[in-house]
Amino acid sequence: MLIFEIVMVAMTAIRANVMRAALTTLGIVIGVGAVITMVALGQGAQNRVQDQISRMGTNVLTIRPGQASFRGVRQEDGLRLRVDDALALKNDSTRLLTVAPAVSSRVQLSYLRWNSNNQVVGTWPEYFDIYDHELVAGRFFDEGEVQGRRRVVVLGNHVNESLGEIPPTLLTGKTIQMRGQPYEVIGVLAEKGEAAFLRPDEQVFIPISTAQYRLFGGRERLSSIYVATSTAEQLDQAYGEIDRILRRAHKIQPGASADFNIRNAADLLSTFNETNRTFSMLLAGIAGVSLLVGGIGIMNIMLVSVTERTREIGVRKAMGATRRAILFQFLMEALVLCVLGGLLGVGAGVGAARVMSNVAGWQTAIAPNVVVGALGFSAFIGLFFGIWPAQRAARLDPIDALRHE
Repeated sequence: MLIFEIVMVAMTAIRANVMRAALTTLGIVIGVGAVITMVALGQGAQNRVQDQISRMGTNVLTIRPGQASFRGVRQEDGLRLRVDDALALKNDSTRLLTVAPAVSSRVQLSYLRWNSNNQVVGTWPEYFDIYDHELVAGRFFDEGEVQGRRRVVVLGNHVNESLGEIPPTLLTGKTIQMRGQPYEVIGVLAEKGEAAFLRPDEQVFIPISTAQYRLFGGRERLSSIYVATSTAEQLDQAYGEIDRILRRAHKIQPGASADFNIRNAADLLSTFNETNRTFSMLLAGIAGVSLLVGGIGIMNIMLVSVTERTREIGVRKAMGATRRAILFQFLMEALVLCVLGGLLGVGAGVGAARVMSNVAGWQTAIAPNVVVGALGFSAFIGLFFGIWPAQRAARLDPIDALRHE
């Protein structure tokens, strides 16, 4: 019952100075709200990238041309990837599931009176299996069309929006122009969404032989080679095989650096997550300074309150209140102020995150553990910065306190 009475006295003291209590908790509100908002933005960005990279496939390796050197001397002859390299990977590898070379460039498309500038990707049919593409209309091109250098094209899901917004089923079978050459639309992909640096919905896909010898004027160099394993656990073995096969195909001397780079979407995700975590902690730390400032403000106000209520403390002690009761009362006041500010800050932070998501289109994610942590930290600040004023109040001599004017 004594504890209940102490809590009621503390709440009464807070209600007696509502405006001062509101201004005192403002620092806590701003600090907690800033922490919630910053972490929500960081977590939302992380979730977005994870989603994009998962669309790319965590079991996909990308091989790109690199800069070769031997004993500090640049080797200009080794800066190329060719279809022969993809064939070597396909034929000599035992653990690689799917291989697809790719050559790409931006090209102007035209259909009737509409025009669109898109990235054209020349590749093998296996590319669609690597990235798990599906169709909404038509079909994929096949190996025979690759061998025959046929002028056929598969459009990304959003390409038709720039070509008169013709429905995919109606656009299939039509002829579009690329650099003055006619190409038959044989299929339209299902919507895939952004996948990190890839935007398949805005891309156009044709057989790689057609791209190299008809559209890009005999261009033999590849932009990249995509390799997929059946499971993500096989990636380490795939690394070794790719390095061994390409070094042998490029006749790279022992000790020389490779003239190609192997990249893994999972490594990219790990690097981004680490960077994002660092920035999130930095932003949260900066926002946490507001909590400390708010705590100092609460300590200052509680010290002022002790001075103003010295006579009240003396009366309570004269009526039998113990040091522990006085201590608990002032600690409770500081704790209530901080927890109340924390609750308001959580509401402000969640509201700000939702506004940013709805108005600015930023992806946010509210983590329950962050909310609980922010509330716990605000309560800790109340106890930490309230203990000195509370101890000062508890140590007052009742006779001196009663004499205080």
